Amino acid sequence: MTDQHGELDAALERVIDAARHHLAAVRAAQGRIDDDDVWQAYVALNNASFAYDEQLLDAFGEVTPWDVESIDPEVADERFGDAEGAEPTDPHPRVISVRQRRDYRVPSVSALIRAAEAARREGTPAEDEPEPVEGVGEAVLELLQSGDGSLGALDVPELEPLDGVVMVSEVGTPVDLESFDDDDPAGPFQPAADDRLVGRLDEHPFMELDEEHDHAH
Repeated sequence: MTDQHGELDAALERVIDAARHHLAAVRAAQGRIDDDDVWQAYVALNNASFAYDEQLLDAFGEVTPWDVESIDPEVADERFGDAEGAEPTDPHPRVISVRQRRDYRVPSVSALIRAAEAARREGTPAEDEPEPVEGVGEAVLELLQSGDGSLGALDVPELEPLDGVVMVSEVGTPVDLESFDDDDPAGPFQPAADDRLVGRLDEHPFMELDEEHDHAH
């Protein structure tokens, strides 16, 4: 039993060491996607956790909350290598451009500005005084920045969605934002001569469907 306790303690120490190495690798990667050191540390932590869980079950019939399965390090290396260094097999790569426009009605400018100022206050440290939101455009930008950056961040009562459109095109060259001025309203969205429109999706607000349903009754 003493040897079993010692083996269990050693297995736990391996989990702790693996967790520390994983944290160090994550910090060193600084958000890089598919970092090899992070992946190797993840596999080591996974397998150390799996081994400890198995030994705890054998010794005491208890389990950890870690629902993991063992990962073969060699298989893991092969999969990571394929994802990291494989060349594209398609001899005809494409660049796809998705352009989206959605219009909104602003029933109350003051209400929209108040909503944007509330969002700005939430993102401002308590010891700082947030700058006032000036105008509709700044209010919309604030809502986008305080949200996830997508148009979903504008699904607020202070904005009534109108029609929108999504256009998907095959383009020859990806957009180069540095080639357009910040105040250029059309440049980044202007199709090039060699762009090929794949399809267009028209969007209509759900409120129109609700209104038609009400009229039908």
